[in-house]
Amino acid sequence: MKYRIPLALLTSLTAAGLTACGIIPTPAPPTEPPSPSASATTPPSPSGSPSPSASGQDERPALAETRSTLTPDLKVEVVGLNRVKGEHLVAQLRLSNTGTGKHIPWTGEMGDNTRPLGEIRWASGIGVLDARARTWILPYQPAGSPCLCSDRRRDGLDYFIDAGQSITLYAVLPAPSGDPATTTVVTPVGPPMPDVPISDEPPVTPAGMNVPDPDAEPVTTITRRIVTPSQSLDKSEETADDGEDLRVSLSSDVLFAVNKATLTGRARTILARTAKLVDSSPGPTVRVEGHADSSGTDAINDPLSRRRAQAVRAALSPLVTRQGVTFQAKGYGSRSPLYSNDTEEGKRRNRRVTVTFAKPRAAEPEPATASPAETPDETGLTGTAAADGQPISMAVNGLRRLPGGLGLLTYTVTNEGDSEAWFNELHHAKDWMSFKYQAATNITLTDEAAGRQYLPGRLQVPTDDGGVDSYCACTSVSGVRLATEKFAPGQSRQFWNLFELPADASSRTVKIAGFKELQVPVR
Repeated sequence: MKYRIPLALLTSLTAAGLTACGIIPTPAPPTEPPSPSASATTPPSPSGSPSPSASGQDERPALAETRSTLTPDLKVEVVGLNRVKGEHLVAQLRLSNTGTGKHIPWTGEMGDNTRPLGEIRWASGIGVLDARARTWILPYQPAGSPCLCSDRRRDGLDYFIDAGQSITLYAVLPAPSGDPATTTVVTPVGPPMPDVPISDEPPVTPAGMNVPDPDAEPVTTITRRIVTPSQSLDKSEETADDGEDLRVSLSSDVLFAVNKATLTGRARTILARTAKLVDSSPGPTVRVEGHADSSGTDAINDPLSRRRAQAVRAALSPLVTRQGVTFQAKGYGSRSPLYSNDTEEGKRRNRRVTVTFAKPRAAEPEPATASPAETPDETGLTGTAAADGQPISMAVNGLRRLPGGLGLLTYTVTNEGDSEAWFNELHHAKDWMSFKYQAATNITLTDEAAGRQYLPGRLQVPTDDGGVDSYCACTSVSGVRLATEKFAPGQSRQFWNLFELPADASSRTVKIAGFKELQVPVR
């Protein structure tokens, strides 16, 4: 037997912060068509009020949009982004097939590719980028399901989107920290969508969509820590910033002679730079860890890595002027490699002493304003190459500043030839880190004046055995998405990467695969 809840009672429950049947209450959509005076150029309401149509399609104005790198006919639009109870976020995305022929499967495109999901039926890859917290936020995970999100089977959704048609999906996830007015919406499909407005009004949903209440049952928060790497151009040190700690890996080849634990003269200059970073850190503890490559035995590597850590601690401690800092030193031998020991480059980078401390919290300076003569021209940011005998072009779409010292680079690759071509150069990079899957990692940003090179960010995912897998914070070209490297004649695909981008950066030298270097302004 079905029971109808009186409207007055439902209203009182909602006012008390309660929901009926574990569903977030949503206002009824308008029953009258929009005024004829409304135009397509009217700015969208952040609450995303739906516009009814005779076809039954969701015709709300888009707050932001992107295109699938794998299937350019798949358009993704944010049509609702609502903060609920001050701590949750309901995201609604409209997927449209803008092609005229084939239908498009959506479940494989929208699933979270940082974990196994079993069946391909959930929109578990919808999330937001909490840039200030350096966190990639994904939908809540309840017991027995990968996420509080659209489920093809439960929600009665078709597996395919026919040409000219669209579907609307939802995801419920934690709200980004600090109650921001906007955020960056991310999907596995295409480039992130920055500056999407967040509404504190109740979400409005299409008919038949029931958004679950995250407070109605126990749920697990699913997040990915964002780490941004960089390295000095002289290869003397590498850093990794995860928003909480700064890890500075000093090359043992620069610090010491072969099989020795006595610091070189050059090491003093490198340690002086590290000491300045420690001085600006708020943390009371500095960890100094010695590491070796796989050459030799534990009987050799363990004591050598320990003595080298102790040597760095002894030299670094008097260079730090801040009071109350405690130093810890330990050797790990060859048991914690950052790279594959199968190559000489990997071995070189694994021979290191790592200094880890709380990230410096100094206030960010205002971005530098370059004079017109110093500002790179935003036109002509293009390059050419060849693949499978076909001409390939590349155009930088922009280098955009995000909150929290992050930058978003987007660029388009096009097959300008008359035959199909595979362009595989985007992932042919020397591994800065061992990524779980192939991705567009062969991209760098360089600051020549500072002698520093920035590499694509990565998402850290804990593993069941206590380790960490790293996924590139960039376009994936692995698994089903290997087809992103296959270009039909005249076909274009848009790619993206997240990087560290200091607040005073006005431009960066960008190197994408085998294309020429470009001086790209920061927007």
